[in-house]
Amino acid sequence: MAPVARVVVEVGLPHLDRPFDYLVAAADDVAAQPGVRVRVRFAGQLVGGFLLERMERSEHDGRLAYLDRVVSAERVLTPEVADLCRLVADRYAGTHADVLRLAVPPRHARVEAARAGAETPHPQAHTDDALSGAPSAPESALDRASSTDGPGWDRYRAGAAFLRALRDGRAPRAVWGALPGEDWPARVADAIAAVHSTGRGALAVVADARDLDRLDAALTAKLGGPGQHVALNAALGPAERYRRFLAAARGTVRIVTGTRAAALAPVENLGLVVIWDDGDDLHAEPRAPYPHARQVLLTRAEQTGCAALVGGFTRTAEAQQLVEAGWAHDLVADRAAVRDRAPRVVPVGDDNDPAAGSARLPTVAWKAARAALAAGAPVLVQVPRRGYVPSVACARCGTPARCRRCQGPLALSSGTGIPGCRWCGHPAADHACETCGDRRLRASVVGARRTAEELGRAFAGAPVRTSGRDAVLATVPGEPAVVVCTPGAEPIADGGYGAVLLLDSWALLTRADLRATEEATRRWFAAAALARPAHEGGQVVVVAEGGLATVQALVRWDAAWLAARELAERRELGFPPAARIASLTGPADAVADLVAATELPDGADLLGPVDTGEEGQERILVRTSRSAGAALAAALKTAVAVRSARKTPGTVRVQVDPLELL
Repeated sequence: MAPVARVVVEVGLPHLDRPFDYLVAAADDVAAQPGVRVRVRFAGQLVGGFLLERMERSEHDGRLAYLDRVVSAERVLTPEVADLCRLVADRYAGTHADVLRLAVPPRHARVEAARAGAETPHPQAHTDDALSGAPSAPESALDRASSTDGPGWDRYRAGAAFLRALRDGRAPRAVWGALPGEDWPARVADAIAAVHSTGRGALAVVADARDLDRLDAALTAKLGGPGQHVALNAALGPAERYRRFLAAARGTVRIVTGTRAAALAPVENLGLVVIWDDGDDLHAEPRAPYPHARQVLLTRAEQTGCAALVGGFTRTAEAQQLVEAGWAHDLVADRAAVRDRAPRVVPVGDDNDPAAGSARLPTVAWKAARAALAAGAPVLVQVPRRGYVPSVACARCGTPARCRRCQGPLALSSGTGIPGCRWCGHPAADHACETCGDRRLRASVVGARRTAEELGRAFAGAPVRTSGRDAVLATVPGEPAVVVCTPGAEPIADGGYGAVLLLDSWALLTRADLRATEEATRRWFAAAALARPAHEGGQVVVVAEGGLATVQALVRWDAAWLAARELAERRELGFPPAARIASLTGPADAVADLVAATELPDGADLLGPVDTGEEGQERILVRTSRSAGAALAAALKTAVAVRSARKTPGTVRVQVDPLELL
């Protein structure tokens, strides 16, 4: 029966982005089921692939080859995920095989050989017992979902209604602005538990391993014991990652959390998708076709009709557009709750300090830190640059110091070290300024380690800790200490920080990037959210002018207002998400050839070409309306396929709606 197998082969050539038909031998009839891995003969070579479906006959008129073998009878690709990968590939002008490579981790035969129920108990047994009135644990999943969710979500307008809709089996969609100091993993766990109590699955995606550990702990506490969920992370190692993936693919667990690749994970009877801090650039996949986890999850919500929750302390323009378009509800707290939870925010210059504009640590910041330490609370200092002194310049004329070998920037790794190149690593002990000949150097940019050294002298007696790329602290005790960190590495303090100092704001606000304002706001809010409330003495000092829109949003703790303003400006200028943009990067001839081969939608604009800074590389941006976005992606995909079939020289990287445009 159904002797023809339709297979997507793992070949990334764009002109071969379609399924191919093969015959199934009688010996493989039982094992060759939809979703299994297979090996097939393709263009004279043995390649891997996934069996999509079995059919009675093929539309191909020629002779069909047989499957070489079924690699495993394990069905690792569900029909839902296969369709999702196709949608994502079309959205980002990529190939089905490339997205499948992101969705299904490499096979680990020893893990696969284990019995399906040996590693993790089935969560459905617990839910079924609870609903039948004979819970196997002291408290049923339904009881947990309803007994402890009120105190947290009740602080938000329509928060309780959102959870009720989840428990009733409906599919609400919301953009959530978390309160300062909010235990967001607990709130996400509340929402997942509400869905879990109905027998449906849930999928939550966070940016990094630290957030994943926090969410994992919250779910373990909420759902009651191991075996109720799995956390997927590339750092787990091949065996453990594949073991957890199989638990989801087999339906053993229905709750999956993870980083960006988990957005494509198989979840049985999906009822809710969640993404936290969708503005973090870690949610963007660096491999072709460069999908964003937020868009993947929103596509899943449309595909399955499930609920969706986009949360964060701040709000992206993309999330704001979901609210303004009516696709999602606005889930925020009222102003009274915000005032009760928010710290006092002080911009520089508001205390008539004459040195506020020039000093790296203005008087108001120094006083706030000293008061917090005297009160027995830790102080958090956020510095945008890591390292000691990542950039130096001539002490006399200010000319940036450059390496003689490669013209890269010179930096200092310590107070007693010699300058070295950040690009090639060559030491420059004999450096002399090319403009004036002076050998003295001064810091033009100060990093986190140098800042920690300076603060250690300013606050003698208080321990100074650092958290950054080399060593990220998860937590710090609630005792007097100065914690210096880079953005994204802020540890959680027991009881909150007495003061949060946001230094070197110019490094974030002056970036030549479309999302500079959004990114600065996201990093500031993330740090400020760790401060104690104002009525407990919590204070945030931001070294920036109080009239800036980003600072005003922080002072009022109103990220939604800033997101609406940002979206309106982008709509007026024709930038994403108000428009769709594709970036074409490669050799000049290849980029020009691709543009000429593309049947662009009506009204499409070409911006460029511009030099990317890499030798022989240039970039052209293609901009069109949102309604024509799908047509633009399809046209680019067709043109790339034509160039691939003709073996036209020159590779062009196609990115649809890239995060970085400038």
